[in-house]
Formats: sequence, structure tokens, C-alpha cells
Amino acid sequence: MLNYIIRRIMIMPVILLGVTLLIFGMISFLGPNQRVAMYIRDLPKSELQMDSLIKRYGLDDPFLVQYWHWLWGQYDEITDSYEGGILRGNLGYSRSASQPINDLIARRFPATAELALIAAGPIIIIGVWLGIIAAKNHNKFIDQVARVFSILGYSFPTFVFALLVLMLFYAKLQWFPPGRMSTWAMLATSKPDFIWYTNFLTLDSLLNGRFDIFLDALRHLILPVITLSYLNWALYLRITRSSMLETLQQDYITTARAKGATERSVVNRHALPNALIPVITLGGLTVAGLLSGVVITETIFDYPGIGSAAARAASNLDVITVLVFTLLTGGILIVANLVVDVAYAFLDPRVRLS
Repeated sequence: MLNYIIRRIMIMPVILLGVTLLIFGMISFLGPNQRVAMYIRDLPKSELQMDSLIKRYGLDDPFLVQYWHWLWGQYDEITDSYEGGILRGNLGYSRSASQPINDLIARRFPATAELALIAAGPIIIIGVWLGIIAAKNHNKFIDQVARVFSILGYSFPTFVFALLVLMLFYAKLQWFPPGRMSTWAMLATSKPDFIWYTNFLTLDSLLNGRFDIFLDALRHLILPVITLSYLNWALYLRITRSSMLETLQQDYITTARAKGATERSVVNRHALPNALIPVITLGGLTVAGLLSGVVITETIFDYPGIGSAAARAASNLDVITVLVFTLLTGGILIVANLVVDVAYAFLDPRVRLS
């Protein structure tokens, strides 16, 4: 088991290297004048200053030399230090957000991670449970209802469903507002006595003893979580139901029933572990997608996460910021795939021996 995990971890740097090469290849399609934005905040107005900066940061060097400078940085004799380099934490400057991309990610990613972690539980648990119930009641009334539910959910465009719940629960009922917090909560959290321990609003509000801010944060999370959950429940229901039906028809399930095992034991001990293997892949991709920023959901509900920042950068043609977000997404997906591979090994011993 340990050797299997070590092999998967050793593959990660190679994949990350390939991702960074791909991203930098996309950046190289930009002209040197545009790539200067990776290193400085205010673009020069004169062509002479621009040429000087291009020379200084080696933006007219060969591709591999530029790639190394982008990764590690370039030594500047004037300041006696290395400038640039994503491995040194310099991701460039975001024109759309008017701040360094490092600061933008540090401010936006905790909000997205908070939404992702709160939404992932209901999405996976309820979606899998619905799929199991549908499979156990194959071709019965419950199964027919579940299939209609999944078809409707799978057919709904995200922006349509998000607008419907926004119009119903906010515009009409005034129950759950958009955004991350109310104005009064924003003012309270900006005071010096409110300490941001983790940048997770729900957790930090409890650590500060502000239960009122915690409840306000939950009110703002309900509509995005409902939107993400319903649209993903349909997919999890279909995948789990299909996998469970296939597993329940295997010979070892027939043997377990012939030995007198209860239906509950057959489903939970024999069928479910094998049926969950494709669901684990879907779960890893779901969590990775949520952490990467759900662009449509965050934009419609005015939620200040990575997804809405990426949408704003794209609409303002801020290519550097968009590509850095793409690099972040690639890193998240690589880690998610590692977690999925390890989970496979726990569920299926054959994977460990492959």
C-alpha cells in the first residue's frame, strides 16, 4: 500500500511540470509587451521604457530560458535579488482586480473553499443515498420518481436554476440574500477586534464568539449550496444507481444471498464498496471543480470567490490572471486525482497490486 502511494506521489511533479509547460506555452502566445504585466504593476508609456523592461526580464530570450525565469525567477543585479518566478510566490499582477494575483487568491480562495466544503457533503452523501434507494427499488415507484428527478436536474442549465431560486427565495420571499455576508456583518468583521484565523467566515465567526455573524454567513451560503447540490444530485443518482444495479447482478451477490445473508448486509457489505468505485472518481472531480471555483454560481449569487474573480478577469481580457487561475485549477485536479487513486486502493485491493 505504501509503495503504491509513493509511486503516485512521485508521478505528481512530472505531471505538474507538464501543466506548467502547457500554461507557459499559452502565455508565450502573448507578445512581450503583454507579458511584462507578469512582473510589474504599472506599464510604461514610452516604447523605450518598454524595450528596457523586455530586456531586463528576458522576454526576448529563447522559450526554455523564459520558462525557467517564469518558474524560478531572474537575478537582478540592481536589487541583488531574484525577481519573478511562480515557485517564489510571484504570480504576477491582476489588472482586473488591481492587485497582485497572490493577494487576490489569498482573499478569494478561502471563500470558494468554504463554499466547496459545505456543499460537498450534501452533494455526495445525499446523491449516493438517492442512487442506492433507486437501485434497491429497481423499476418500482420510488425508482421511477428518482429517474424523473435525475432527468430534470441533469437537464437544468446552472444559470437557469440559480436564477429561479434567487428570484423565489430572495426577490420574493426575502429569505436568503446573495453575497457572502450582510453589510452590518462586513462592518463587524472589518473591525480590529475581529480576528481572521482561517479566513473561513463561518469558522472564524464562531472562534470570535459571534454567533450572529455565523448565522448570517449560513443564510448567504444556502442558495449557492442548494444550486450546486440539486444539479449534482442528479448526476450522482444516475451514476450510483447504474453502478449498484450492475453490482447487484454479479455472481458473488447471488452467492451471498444464497448463504442466507440479509439484504441489508448484501447491499452494505458486499455491493456498496464495489459500486462506489466509479462514484469516488466523480467525487474527486466534484470537489476539485468546487475548489477551482464554480464560475456561474458564484457570479449569479455575487459570491466573492475564485470563480467570480476568474469571470471578471475573462470579461476584462486579463489573460495573465485567467492563466494563473488555470494553473491553480490544474494543481487542484492533480491533488484530487492522487486522493482518488489512494481511495481506490483502500476499496479495491487489486488496485494496490497493479
